[in-house]
Amino acid sequence: MQLDFSTLRPAECYKVLASLITPRPIAWITTVNQEGAVNAAPFSFFNCFGSNPPIVAFAPGNKDPGIPKDTARNIRNNREFVVNIADETLADKMVATSASLPHGESELAITGLSAAKSVSVMAPRIAEAPVSFECREWATLEIGSNRMVVGTVHHAHIRDGILDPDTLHLQPEMFLPVGRMAAPDWYCRTSNQYEIKRPE
Repeated sequence: MQLDFSTLRPAECYKVLASLITPRPIAWITTVNQEGAVNAAPFSFFNCFGSNPPIVAFAPGNKDPGIPKDTARNIRNNREFVVNIADETLADKMVATSASLPHGESELAITGLSAAKSVSVMAPRIAEAPVSFECREWATLEIGSNRMVVGTVHHAHIRDGILDPDTLHLQPEMFLPVGRMAAPDWYCRTSNQYEIKRPE
């Protein structure tokens, strides 16, 4: 099977890419609007792209054609956000925050999640998340109708036990994030991990 992407509609391109470029990490983004309301939403077009400086990027789409989602609008206004990572115990609540709510209504309230104060940005983190990265927008790139937010990471909150405090090595059994598989409703667990040694 071969596909010429120039002949596909955007929805078809999304279906192919989102189904085959997997598993993807999920950025569970918290932002705050000008009235102080907290927004939380998951985005699986996400990853880290460097460490000097530490940068992450994610792609918040539009709510409707030409109308940015609250996450993108909030970042445009104050240039700050937090990337929270959901583990298996939070997967259902993370997916629940993808519901389309009226502008200004907080997804944390409807899911019973708690906002916790950040150190370096106004946007709070999700208290229950095992990992949270406080970020500032470096740039937002617009390519066609795509929008990609690039942010620099300034502070991390990591549940005790996930990283060895001396080496910063991950304790794999202590961190089981969920990954995104095919759209619209497929996810994966990371509880079946294995090691392959790199060549010397």
